[in-house]
Amino acid sequence: MTSTIEPEIGRARLRKEDARLIAGRTRWTDNLALPGLLHMAVARSPMAHARITNIDVDAARRMPGVLAVFTGADLAGEQGSLPCAWPITEDMKSPDAPSIAVEEVNFAGEAVAVVVARSAYEAADALEAVDVDYDELPVVLDLEGAVADGADLVHPDLGTNASATWVFDSAEAGTGTDVERAIADAEVLIERTYRQQRLIPAFMEPRSVVVDPTGEQLTMWSATQIPHILRVMLAMTLSVPEHKVRVIAPDVGGGFGGKLQVTPEEILTFLVARRLGKPVKWTETRSESLLSAHHGRDQVQKLTLAARRDGTVTGLKVELLADMGAYLRLVTPGVPILGAFMFNAIYKFPAYRFACTNVFTNKTPTDAYRGAGRPEATYAIERLMDELAAELGVDPIEIRERNWIRHEEFPFDTVAGLTYDSGNYEAATAKAKELFGYDALRAEQRERRERGDTVQLGIGTSTFTEMCGLAPSRVLGALSYAAGGWEHAAVRMLPTGKVEVVTGSSPHGQGHETAWSQIVADQLGVPFEDVEVLHGDTQSSHRGMDTYGSRSLTVGAMAVVRAADKVKAKAAKVAAHMLEAAEDDVEFAGGAFGVRGAGAEAKSVSIQDVALAVFAAHDLPDGVEPSLDSEATFDPENFSFPHGTHLCAAEVDTETGRVTIRSYVAVDDVGKVVNPLIVEGQVHGGLAQGIAQALYEEAVHDESGTLTTGTLADYLVPSAVDLPEFTTDRTETAATSNALGVKGVGEAGTIASTPAVVNAVVDAVRHLGVSDVQMPCTPMRVWQAIRTGRTDAGGLGGEAGGGLGSINPEGGAR
Repeated sequence: MTSTIEPEIGRARLRKEDARLIAGRTRWTDNLALPGLLHMAVARSPMAHARITNIDVDAARRMPGVLAVFTGADLAGEQGSLPCAWPITEDMKSPDAPSIAVEEVNFAGEAVAVVVARSAYEAADALEAVDVDYDELPVVLDLEGAVADGADLVHPDLGTNASATWVFDSAEAGTGTDVERAIADAEVLIERTYRQQRLIPAFMEPRSVVVDPTGEQLTMWSATQIPHILRVMLAMTLSVPEHKVRVIAPDVGGGFGGKLQVTPEEILTFLVARRLGKPVKWTETRSESLLSAHHGRDQVQKLTLAARRDGTVTGLKVELLADMGAYLRLVTPGVPILGAFMFNAIYKFPAYRFACTNVFTNKTPTDAYRGAGRPEATYAIERLMDELAAELGVDPIEIRERNWIRHEEFPFDTVAGLTYDSGNYEAATAKAKELFGYDALRAEQRERRERGDTVQLGIGTSTFTEMCGLAPSRVLGALSYAAGGWEHAAVRMLPTGKVEVVTGSSPHGQGHETAWSQIVADQLGVPFEDVEVLHGDTQSSHRGMDTYGSRSLTVGAMAVVRAADKVKAKAAKVAAHMLEAAEDDVEFAGGAFGVRGAGAEAKSVSIQDVALAVFAAHDLPDGVEPSLDSEATFDPENFSFPHGTHLCAAEVDTETGRVTIRSYVAVDDVGKVVNPLIVEGQVHGGLAQGIAQALYEEAVHDESGTLTTGTLADYLVPSAVDLPEFTTDRTETAATSNALGVKGVGEAGTIASTPAVVNAVVDAVRHLGVSDVQMPCTPMRVWQAIRTGRTDAGGLGGEAGGGLGSINPEGGAR
């Protein structure tokens, strides 16, 4: 049998879900209106660290429309402690994390009271009448100061601001040699300290929760990435029987890790609804979101790279301080640990050591933000490789070529203990250079420098890889993560031949409904339009590990493929009976079963015919149950490792510090592509967020711990007009860890773009004595770096040394 059906995988289908999303014909959490619905608002502390000495809520209770006001004291006996699912060390210090403060607040924005009213406006008005008295305590904000001797403490009962220190040493692990020996023997040594600024996920849809306690089950609707995990954690945190809790994630307007959380407000809405016996809704304002939804990044990276004079890297030492904020949220401690496996990136380091100390401060808790640890690692190593190239006077791409894993060396065991299954860094880089016009831009750069143009041209390179598809469960278990990395799916054949797919992956903009329909259409030979994808409801999708870490396709879709395979296996038994043939003689192609070798004119039965016959159940083989429906759980044996080369050309006005991205080329390798349009959208969105970190975004606190970037007028999220047009393309090396050969794409653009842009900025002004510009590279920071560089270089405007150190005749560089 041969198929004449055009394959769906690889086809640029418009997304099914977009019609309703763009037209607004959908159900967001905040759109829900239930009979008797009440509205909750949250009073938040303006203090970063203080004792609560008194809360007066009498006036608030008398406000129009107010039904109830609750303080931490009212809910202390039932709120429990917000869960942290990743105890990275046995001695990790983790304070109780209340959803609402009882005696003390530890960051500005922490909840201190909740008001419940008949309307959202009345609840918001009543907040103004909540009167809280505070006794101010010392504020801990600086990461390095927090771990210094004699530092004030965020949680005095812990006796330290250090939550945990996690170490990976290649010599101890048996994956490489001793890094201290590599440093001692280095001919060239690059030592740098980089600052990963604090970022805010800034998703399009603010967080929103509705809880209805009036049914047999207590139902929660939440704008969450993790309905299944949320259900489990609600049950465990609040001692509620899990089977009595239903969690629904309707259409969710973006997450980026910011909704990978069990939030204080979900707990509070649950408790208040249960107390009052009525449905309750809470929807945050944008300012609340920026203030109290978890933040991301926030690290100090101290780095030492050892190399030989020929540019071959010999060792890498990483010492991190990572800001946890005031409490440990769901996966907070593990975020920097994910980066531990990626600092070596695409390079063949013989020796490697990583040490990270997680630190408490009086700031909003941090947690996963798009890429979660991998962008931080990629930034560090890609900046270092540019510094090594500058030190040796070698082209940045050439220095990478001397050290990267070559395509014929895959699979490759890295110094960090991972096995990269496939890749071709040479092909991606060659294509990127061609699209970028690399040689011509380098020539233009030389001409501008010779002319002494006030606007200089910089070229930035980022060659990256990442571990994604968070799994396997055994690896996560070895890292002390509390949950597994599997995913679940079901495929249901309806009597009329249509197909329902139930997935445990819960989308929030990734296009699951379209991509999963394409995959199942190919697997079962049914029309794309005949597939319906169900998700985000723990009642219909009873098992799942949800969506984060670029795992949906590489883990979630593989569960769908396995379930479809089981459907075909069941159908084959029935089809053989219908064809009066032996099952081993039946083959499946193009959506139909036929007898192998019988010729094109021979009888065949479609899988839709089989579905109807199974529904009727009039003539089934003995022992065959009347159902084709199947479920499957997939737990991969390895991560997937997408990679790519990104090149950025940036113009820097040396008189004003303004940075303008002139061109940007991204060539990514994400394995087999299911839908090119979805891949393009993911890459474009990721690029926007990575460039935003490089040039625009930073969460800033003043000396008292107040967030000074608490509105979108202050926290600079770029719009389309602030970003360049992107040139994107792909190479393809199939993953070997799954049946479709796919790799993750959701985080790639964010991971690669930040160092590409900053490398371009520094490259534009390196000849003026600049070796680094702290992110975000604002005009002021760039201008100050140029001014300082020129001063350090004695006012010379030519090829001044960039403060990069010099090769020590004894063999080391400082």
